[in-house]
Parts: sequence; structure tokens; C-alpha cells
Amino acid sequence: MHVATTRRHYKDQVYETHLLRRSYREDGKVKTETLGNLSHLPAETIELIRRSLKGEAFVPAGSAGSVTPAALDENGFTIRRSLPHGDAAAAAVMASRLGLAEVIGPACRQRDLVLGLVLARVCRPGSKLAATRWWADSTVGVDLGITDAGTDEVYAALDWLGARKGPIEVALAGRHLTGGGRVLFDLSSSWMHGSACPLVAFGHSRDGKRGKPQVEYGIVADPEGRPVAVEVFAGNTADPAAFLAVVKTVRERFGLNDITFVGDRGMITQARVDALRELPGAAWVTALRAPQIKALAEQDAIQLSLFDETNLAEITHPDYPGERLVVCRNPVLAEQRARKRQDLLAATEDALTALAGTVAAGRLKDHTKIAVRAGRVVAKYKMAKHYDLSVEQGRIAWSRRTDRIEAEAATDGIYVVRTSLPANTIGAGEVVGVYKSLAQVEADFRSWKAIDLQLRPIYHWTEPRVRAHILLCLLAGYLTWHLRRALASITFTDTDRTAPWARPDPVAPATASPSATAKAATKQTPDAQPIHSYQSLLAHLATLTRNTCHITGTPDHASFDKLAELTPTQRRVFELLDAKPPIRLT
Repeated sequence: MHVATTRRHYKDQVYETHLLRRSYREDGKVKTETLGNLSHLPAETIELIRRSLKGEAFVPAGSAGSVTPAALDENGFTIRRSLPHGDAAAAAVMASRLGLAEVIGPACRQRDLVLGLVLARVCRPGSKLAATRWWADSTVGVDLGITDAGTDEVYAALDWLGARKGPIEVALAGRHLTGGGRVLFDLSSSWMHGSACPLVAFGHSRDGKRGKPQVEYGIVADPEGRPVAVEVFAGNTADPAAFLAVVKTVRERFGLNDITFVGDRGMITQARVDALRELPGAAWVTALRAPQIKALAEQDAIQLSLFDETNLAEITHPDYPGERLVVCRNPVLAEQRARKRQDLLAATEDALTALAGTVAAGRLKDHTKIAVRAGRVVAKYKMAKHYDLSVEQGRIAWSRRTDRIEAEAATDGIYVVRTSLPANTIGAGEVVGVYKSLAQVEADFRSWKAIDLQLRPIYHWTEPRVRAHILLCLLAGYLTWHLRRALASITFTDTDRTAPWARPDPVAPATASPSATAKAATKQTPDAQPIHSYQSLLAHLATLTRNTCHITGTPDHASFDKLAELTPTQRRVFELLDAKPPIRLT
């Protein structure tokens, strides 16, 4: 049965007729029988009959015309459970687009668990135990079928992931690294809890955690800063030694011989440059260290007259055969260093003057003790190289070494980028921009350690588990990198900033684009929606819930899932991901 509506026009009037009809077949022909005329009923009642005949179920209203909770529970339907869904759904959509599950490995229970760990690390970073709790309280566990997983099974899946490190990184490198291209590499460290792991060692802590053992790891990234591989080292590994391992990885495992390595001045030292010279097809972009710059300045190879018209100048020098040296002077940095040096000189002399007063008052007479106190002062401010101290019994005097101060001031704001790439393939400004692109890897480290993934501290006790944990963070970082890019227009991210190698003046400090300035000022998008940080956007997405509903009086299997209504921001997220919000993750 159905409701048929007909309309006829007569003298500028429209007359509607609503008939209740049924259709049937007789002698092979479809016929229609009118059962009644509903035109006298109110329009809302007719619509209710029409929708009811189409199979739609309705909840009876209370006597006051409103639906009460009791009526819903007794006569309508109930929401059996409501689970956070939006953040995991957005991450799952991006993971599907990237083919992340296929990169991880063949379909199996372990892969589902690893994918669940990756989603947990992206949406709700924490321990492996915390991940299992989050699975149970979100749609991830239900959709991946891993709600029942215990920690022993999770750790077994982590071990399975660690054994697949090689194929995973080869797959990612095959996507984003090419022969003749560039590879960015930088090293960082995180502190450890426990000392059983062979990788644990005391070394330079980049987190400022003195007295704690640590482990080091380096990110291999493509020119845009997208992480594609990670190498893990003992906590006392020097930067140059770590760089050699990366060279071996890129050339032997990834099969890329014609490649340019980009690393900072502490990573690609002169010894590493000499080693790269022996490798066919290997090129480099790095920078000179302070003593090397000072030596060039003393030989008059670097003069301030080079920067009369521009902030950079290209030179060559016999100490660096086959290389181009791009000398850069950042006026802002020069001013900062000059001001800092004057402040340190003034603080040193104030402390020395106070010491001289103590000596003159007779409270300190022994020349050895006076010398020790004076040494502490100049060491505190790192100004010993700029002062001549004269200490005698009951007397102290000092004078500035103006020649050294002037020599240091001559190199304020100056840094030198070195490369083996020929001038016909890359200009001097682009060389500087390529070196500055290492900031992308440093941003990855901040994302991994403190902002997005909370890699640190590390609690695993065995070397395979530590390596697998950091590999898991690589996969989560890879997914986060793409999510941040896709959602940049509704976050405070500057979407219009020019790449370092494409700026008119690559030496000058980067400035925010007008669009980024506008977002920071108004806290809104052009269509008046709120601007989020990436983390607050994930939190807002998590408020999009999937609700399991059940109609009273029907079997349990008749329950159905329904998403909550999307907010404008949530709708925009999935528009940017070019997908409808999936009701299920798989």
C-alpha cells in the first residue's frame, strides 16, 4: 500500500487529493485499487501514514506531546552504547588512503593489533596497556576485532612488527626517495627507565635529562620532512658514527647510490665528507663548524664587504676542494649575538668588580684563592677568552682582549653552507634553503617526543622491543605527518609559507604568511569556523560518537549503529580528507 497524491489547478487554485491505494497484479497486468480518501486528514497525519507505509518506525509521544525517557525505554528504542569515533575515523581514512595496513604486512591478527597501536599512538598516545584500554572505550577495538587482546598478545605483535622493519622502510623509501634526490637526516635521544637494554647508555641528552640513561635514534626523511625510516643507536653514539649507519642504509637497503645527504654540521664532519668522497654518486649539503669559519675569516676568505648588496655570497677555498661554500650573514642573528656578548661582558665585569671589592676590603688576600674565584667568574659566563687576568697577593686586575672580541664580532651572524653539488644543478640560494629544510626533521622530533606521539620516556627493557617501539612511532609519525598536512587549513599551521629553498632571501628569518597572521588574530577560518590546534582538533573529532541503538521488542541482532550529527568543523575535516565519515573503520 502507498499514499498517492494528485494535484489539479482550477482558477488559480491548487486542489490536492491524497488517496490510500494498493497495487496488485491480475492476468499479468499491474492494477491499482483505491482503498480510501485521506484528504480530510491533517497534512502531518497524512505524512505520518505515508512514511509508515514505507517501513519507517515511530516512537509514541507522551501525553504532553513530548517523548519521555520512560516512553523511549518501554515503547521505543534505547542507545545501548556510545563510543568515541571521529578521531579514529579520520586517522583510519588517512591510513586507508596511504595503504598503511599493506605497508605493515599481510592481513593477520598481528597486523590488526599493530594498526590498532598506530591509531592509539596517533589519537591517544600512552603505554601499550593504555592502548588496550582505549580500544575497549572507542570504536577501534570493535571494528578491528581486538577488544579482547591482552598485553602479552600486544607485545607479541610488537615483536612481529620489529621483525618487519626492513620491508616496511623499503616500501616507504620506495614511495618517497628517488635517485638523484635528497635525504634529510638528524639525530635525537630520549631517556630510558631501566638499565637492562644493551642500547641504554649515558651520553649527551638532547632532552636535558642529566643523570638518566638514554637511547638515540635518527630520522631519515624525504626533502619535505616526511619520515620514511628510523635508525636506533646506543645512547652514547656520536653523531658522525650514526651518520655512517644512515649512509649504509640508504645505499645498501634502499638501493639509492645517486643521492644527496643533508645533515647538520655536527653530523657531517670533515671526516664524514672525506668518506662520502669515496662513494660514487654521493653528494652532501652541510655547514662548517665555528673553528672552520674562524679560520676562513683569519685568512680573509670571509669579509663583511661580501654582504654589501646581498646576505649571501658563494666562494671557493683550497681547503675544501671540489666544494662550493655559500657564506651567509643574518643581520638579525648578528645583532642578537652582539647584544648577548655585550651583556655577558658586562655581567663578567660586574662580578669581577664585586670580587675586587672583596679583595680591597681585605676579606680575601691569598692570591691562589683570588685566582680560583676569578676563574669561576669568567668560566660562568664563558668569557675567559676575552680577558687578561692579573692576580697578586691582595690584588686583582683585568683588561679586555679587544683584538679577540673584534675578531669574534666580525663573524657575528655568519654561517657557511658547504656542498659538493655543482652550480649548474642548484643555485647558492637553494643550497641554503636545502640546509634549512632540516628544520622539518626537527619538527618531526618535537612531534614524536612531546606534542603528538609522546615517544619518551621509553619503558621497554629489551633491545628488540625498544627498536619496535620506535618503529611504531615511525608509522604513527608518518600517518600524523599526512594528517597535519591534510587538515592544515583549519589549524594554526601556516599553509602559505614558502619552502626554504624557494624564498627570495633564504638567509632572512622565516616570517608568517598573511593568511597565518589572519588565522592567529581572528582564531577563525574565512567561513567563521573556529581554528584549532592539531591536538584540540583531534579532541573535537572524538566527540563524534557512534551509537548502538536497539528498538524495544526486537531481537538483539536487530540493533543498529548510527553516528551522531556532525558539527560544521567535523564535517569540514572529512571534506578535507575527501571522504564521508565511515560508520565503521574497516
